[in-house]
Amino acid sequence: MCLDNIVAENGKALPLGASLAGDGVNFSVFSRNATAISLILFESSSPGSRWVEIPLDKRGNKTGNIWHCFIRGLGAGTCYLYRADGPYFPEKGLRFNRHKTLLDPYAKALSDISNWDYGKCASYDPEKPGRDLTYSYADDIDYQPRCIVVDDSFDWQSDTPLNYPLRFSVIYETHVKGLTAHSSSGVEHPGTYRGVIEKIPFFKDLGITSLEFLPVQEFNEKEILRRNPSTGEKLSNFWGYSTAAFFAPKGSYAADKTPGGQVREFKEMVRELHKAGIEVILDIVFNHTAEGNEMGPTFSFRGLDNSIYYILNENRRYYQNYSGCGNTMNCNHPVVRTLIMDCLRYWVMEMHVDGFRFDLGSILGRDQNGRIMENPPTLERIAEDPVLNSTKIIAEAWDAGGAYQVGWFPGGRWAEWNDKFRDNVRRYWRGDPKETRYFATRLSGSSDLYLRDGRKPFHSINFVTSHDGFSMSDLVSFNNKRNQDNGEGNRDGSENNFSYNYGEEGHTADPIINSLRERQMKNFFATMLISLGTPMILGGDELGRTQNGNNNAYCQDNEISWYNWALLEKNKNLYRFVKEMIAFRKRHPGFMRPEFFTGRGGAYKGIPDISWFDEKGESPVWDEIGYYLALRLDGSKSETLGDRDDNDFFIMFNADIDTQGFILAAPPHKKEWLRVVDTGLQSPNDILLPGDEKKVPSQHVYPVKARSMVILISKDVTHG
Repeated sequence: MCLDNIVAENGKALPLGASLAGDGVNFSVFSRNATAISLILFESSSPGSRWVEIPLDKRGNKTGNIWHCFIRGLGAGTCYLYRADGPYFPEKGLRFNRHKTLLDPYAKALSDISNWDYGKCASYDPEKPGRDLTYSYADDIDYQPRCIVVDDSFDWQSDTPLNYPLRFSVIYETHVKGLTAHSSSGVEHPGTYRGVIEKIPFFKDLGITSLEFLPVQEFNEKEILRRNPSTGEKLSNFWGYSTAAFFAPKGSYAADKTPGGQVREFKEMVRELHKAGIEVILDIVFNHTAEGNEMGPTFSFRGLDNSIYYILNENRRYYQNYSGCGNTMNCNHPVVRTLIMDCLRYWVMEMHVDGFRFDLGSILGRDQNGRIMENPPTLERIAEDPVLNSTKIIAEAWDAGGAYQVGWFPGGRWAEWNDKFRDNVRRYWRGDPKETRYFATRLSGSSDLYLRDGRKPFHSINFVTSHDGFSMSDLVSFNNKRNQDNGEGNRDGSENNFSYNYGEEGHTADPIINSLRERQMKNFFATMLISLGTPMILGGDELGRTQNGNNNAYCQDNEISWYNWALLEKNKNLYRFVKEMIAFRKRHPGFMRPEFFTGRGGAYKGIPDISWFDEKGESPVWDEIGYYLALRLDGSKSETLGDRDDNDFFIMFNADIDTQGFILAAPPHKKEWLRVVDTGLQSPNDILLPGDEKKVPSQHVYPVKARSMVILISKDVTHG
């Protein structure tokens, strides 16, 4: 791009960001407290390329608190940054520094960040006493990545977001890079959006409906300075919960390295996944940014208007830290609220994503002083926004500041990660006493959490494992976390894992222990997939993926976190079970009911929609019930099931260490009970395909093996 004879015309205040307009580009950025803003244009995205700085005139390039200009002759691929001048009074929350270049908060792509050194971006002088109260005169223009002007046009081939109803969804949480980075992945473009496309046949075979990606908004993986104490290798921000640019897809996840190529490649991935019938949900991190606390770098929000973008302490030198990551975004300030809404709409309208999971979502309900609000405008705005009306919105309903809102998350139609489901299911199958009644509540949709405010069973995102914690294989292999490789002395990661190793810590060659571990994993999967609610599988669990006991692998960009695809063959029986359980759920509306159970009879048989039993076939005494539980589901048309008939089911759970005979409820008139699932049996008898179900030897009693569950289906054996 030629930088000679650049002329800045007035331009327009909206839209914010850099927008192609006619024969040029309109630039627009917010700052209320800056005394001066300048735009920096670069000859190219190459480090050290020539640049020119254009001061913006308050008389023509400023409307209210928005600074803007239009420059003819520019197009897609143009690289730019900003500078902001103003008062530097950290004690008053003002941290302007004209020597620091700044990213546009609305930047849609960044240039290569592989050498981004946050240490060069501090607005203070780290060598002087007082540190963050000092002022840095060092220019960082040679160390900062550049924003890239993006052309939003793309051949979507008539694609639109799929927006499946939650109750019909099976979510698969995964990491774009970790999915295919391992040498065993067999893809041409490992660790990229294209690598995800190459795995579409696998996703279709497994049967999931929705991919939920860990953060893909641009972040600096090199921000962690610690090293692995075992190997000496530098650790990496692998998970990406440290956003630097909310509108920009991560460049290193793209095989296309041309300026803006990551945007095109992300869109290609979404389009091809949609063609395969698979949704895209993004884990998004509005609760904080990568600028950290007062000792962190200044590369965007802090340098443009620190006191507006962040919740500051009473001593405004410091930041409120409800995120546990140094700062907290001021999410209910009208300016930040607009940023959040613009960002969500962009990802839906321009990138065609189907939903969002909001990391530490409770922070979006805090006011400008950090207090939890009764009716947070940001959460209500997201829930009621007409553009996002069909978009999935899923909250992690807690934060690091002590807020815990599972079952109470405000804002209307929000779904929630249900960690009570996770913990109660883990405890029950581990054999903890007095857990069975809570287990029953989770199986039936967690009405204790979601019924009172009018939400539905599908608002509960049911999971046993997630990226944050043990993988499922490790959940049944380790009593204690092993996070030494994270360089934090094994102090990081949760101590409350409710895990069990079944006789030997870690991996073992003992066939008896391994068989029991596999059975428990099948129990977890089957429980999750028959429970009322929306199931979420941690990607790789269906392969038996291990992290060798690390339950907080956020900094492990290596084989600890990557999928080893050789496990697909090694653990083919586990994979088959998970695949068939997903298909079983999707075939039967009885497990995807839109309403909570009522205990009343269906339209035809008059049998309650759900009936509970102990092993003796009697109604449970909930305060005294042990490790045995059974339930009968009625498949008649009803208010809870909807307008489609289903089979009846009798399901038995035995978390004890011995086999237990269960008295069966009577099957429907002229029908008999057939076995579909018995996790106590070896593959392929652990789950039977449609038409292959086996009539149980006795219609009165069934022996359920230790630590296993059984699903019986009612069928007319004469007519199949």
